[in-house]
Amino acid sequence: MVSELTTDHTPAPAVGRLVVLDMAGTTVADDGLVERAFQAAAEALGVTPGSPEHERQLAYVRATMGESKISVFRHLFGDEDSAQRANAAFEHAYAELVDAGHCAPVPGAREAIDAMRAAGRTVVLTTGFARPTQDAILTALGWQDLAADALCPSDVGGRGRPYPDMVLAALLRTGAADDVAEIAVAGDTAYDMRAGRRAGAAVVAGVRTGAHDADTLHAAGATHVLGSVAELPALLDDLAAVTARPEATGASGAPV
Repeated sequence: MVSELTTDHTPAPAVGRLVVLDMAGTTVADDGLVERAFQAAAEALGVTPGSPEHERQLAYVRATMGESKISVFRHLFGDEDSAQRANAAFEHAYAELVDAGHCAPVPGAREAIDAMRAAGRTVVLTTGFARPTQDAILTALGWQDLAADALCPSDVGGRGRPYPDMVLAALLRTGAADDVAEIAVAGDTAYDMRAGRRAGAAVVAGVRTGAHDADTLHAAGATHVLGSVAELPALLDDLAAVTARPEATGASGAPV
């Protein structure tokens, strides 16, 4: 979906002309929903909650937060039919939790997106969930037209994070930047950081409102670690002010 509300006429700063944001854990509060939905998926495949096998699988789910969910289930259950059944059960359970009201924005997330758009930046939301789940979240929050676009792995041929495909698709679909160095990526997982790095984004900001801690985010390539996405507009404004000075930029125009 592409919003028709991206009509801001403010010239975009060179740093963060395109801002690609993760959803669950970054702009949308997770509050354990992924783990609760995973339990439903595991039960659908005959895994007993609390069993050693369930704990092993749950540890893998936690470690791979941010990755495409179908990729996680392919690793856990092996054959494609089992992975697809697990993924369908997961998406159904997550959608039910959202429908029951267990979905809320990270405090300050909407205001941050509004502020970045007002500054002339183009914002795209991304997720490792399937399209129906992403749409359910956006509808529950009233965010259908909040961003310029909302992407999931199926929009880019099925490859989610840590591949750079969704970040690069955001650039191609919006045309918001002339160079990958003008992209800013923000997320709460190591997979978000790796995707941003692989896409060539100059700003790859980790946020501490989700799955992974600051050390994990830094180790995965974060250029900055923030308390939450609410701090991102100020960071980008500060970096833009610095890079506006010719002596503060490298040959590519990226922050040095």
